[in-house]
Amino acid sequence: MIPPLHRAEIALSLLAIDPAGLKGLWLRARAGALRDRVTDGLAALPLPLRRLHPNVADDALYGGLDLSSTLAAGRPVMTRGLLADPTALVLTMAERTPPGLAARLATALDAPAHCLIALDESADPDETLPTALTDRLGLFLSLDGIIWSETEPLRLDADALATARDRLALVRVPPDAAGLLTRAAAELGIVSLRAPLLAIAAARAHAALMGRPVVTEDDLRIAADLTYAHRALPAPESSQDQDQPPPPPPPEDQPDQGPSDNQQDDTAIPEEMLVEAVRAALPADLLEHLAAGRAARAAKGASGTGDERQGNRRGRPLPSRPGRLVPGARIDLVATLRAAAPWQPLRRREANRPEAVLLVRGSDLRLKRFKEMSDRVLIFAVDASGSSAFARLAEAKGAIELLLGQAYSRRDHVALLAFRGMQAELILPPTRSLVQTKRRLCALPGGGGTPLASGLTLAMATADQARKRGLTPTIAVLTDGRGNIALDGTADRPRAEADALKAAQAIRATATPTLVIDTANRPQPSLQHLSRAMDGTYLALPRADAHRLSNVLEAALGA
Repeated sequence: MIPPLHRAEIALSLLAIDPAGLKGLWLRARAGALRDRVTDGLAALPLPLRRLHPNVADDALYGGLDLSSTLAAGRPVMTRGLLADPTALVLTMAERTPPGLAARLATALDAPAHCLIALDESADPDETLPTALTDRLGLFLSLDGIIWSETEPLRLDADALATARDRLALVRVPPDAAGLLTRAAAELGIVSLRAPLLAIAAARAHAALMGRPVVTEDDLRIAADLTYAHRALPAPESSQDQDQPPPPPPPEDQPDQGPSDNQQDDTAIPEEMLVEAVRAALPADLLEHLAAGRAARAAKGASGTGDERQGNRRGRPLPSRPGRLVPGARIDLVATLRAAAPWQPLRRREANRPEAVLLVRGSDLRLKRFKEMSDRVLIFAVDASGSSAFARLAEAKGAIELLLGQAYSRRDHVALLAFRGMQAELILPPTRSLVQTKRRLCALPGGGGTPLASGLTLAMATADQARKRGLTPTIAVLTDGRGNIALDGTADRPRAEADALKAAQAIRATATPTLVIDTANRPQPSLQHLSRAMDGTYLALPRADAHRLSNVLEAALGA
């Protein structure tokens, strides 16, 4: 495990060697002298530093019309944006980054020209960066628990970093390194393929810093420490595998291995040691806090209404604010005139224009703002298999109708899909029509196997379609046991459970709030494990009627 301050020196050194390959740094620390001590090391980066805030306008990023200079010069004057040249962007209060800005910065990071230093000043564990940024930023640092008086200024050798940058292109990666890092990421619960690519970039940068022509085991271990630790999921409980059969004993007679096989085993990098090093890199409570922050940000739209959106188009009016006249902005004329009125005598004297009726400057502009709440859609994935399918479907129908009775006041939509037999089926697309709901639910067959993986996959696809329509989706899964039908339709319980777990991890990657409602007579540990894989909420409701199910759903969703 790397000491905290030495970890900061290594991370900043690697970022200074390959800023385009590592994409940036996620620095989790409150504003203060300790963070300033670390950020002072950003001067070693070979890119100019530009600061921006979460409410930065698009013309500041991409350039646009400079209204004040245009009025003064009498001709259009354009400005260059922050992204016009390769830049190291320093994003303050990064935990408040809206989804639109996160998408724009993510697009900029995909091009090999910029890097981003996200200063996460979150005070609560449930605050974190948008997934679009955390997935792309290669390095992570947390200054929690470090005392400033016990630290010293970082020592970054500019000459050594320049030499390492020149040597970086010559560093070679062993053929088995990519596979090793990918398998280690999968074992740590990391689903993004960007993580192994960032780890390889970090390993090459560390080898160049150490003056090595080939990436070694030490380079891979340090790279995995810096790029995997904050992405890893907390270690699962050992009780989850109690029902798994023990592995078969090795054969008594083992054939002698050839000298080439022994030599290959001696030089291979141990994958278990790499995973354990990553597990020990960060405190367990920090991993729990980061996981809680991802779940809280994912469930932000499930608090009774959809996501909150601020803009200048429509919605509930908000107080106008000073701003630039960018495309699509709407001027609040009354507020603008009110801001310009007190300065008219002074401006007439300065401009030597006593006959002027009104002199307006760019600082007087006030722009309209509105707050719009997106609609929410509740996607019910109901287990319709087995002899008790009709009872579960009846309760789901009753709960849906009760929720639809209040959908007109909360602007909720409801969708229903059932998984039975070989695959899942979308019974009711997102709707607010109570008449259409009763017509679609009048006859719903049941029975057969439990294709849980197919139900989760269809629920994720339905949520994705709803999100493209501007809705905020929430998935509620009602089932009483494990899946026994794989995605390909075969009756293979172990493979079906593996497919369901992969589908749950895919749902987690989409940051969709989820509820797993266990309707079995006894709580099922497998469903609890599945809920944790989705970062969802687990509820055990044996023999729940429609009214109780509706009340619990509303309480869990915060409606």
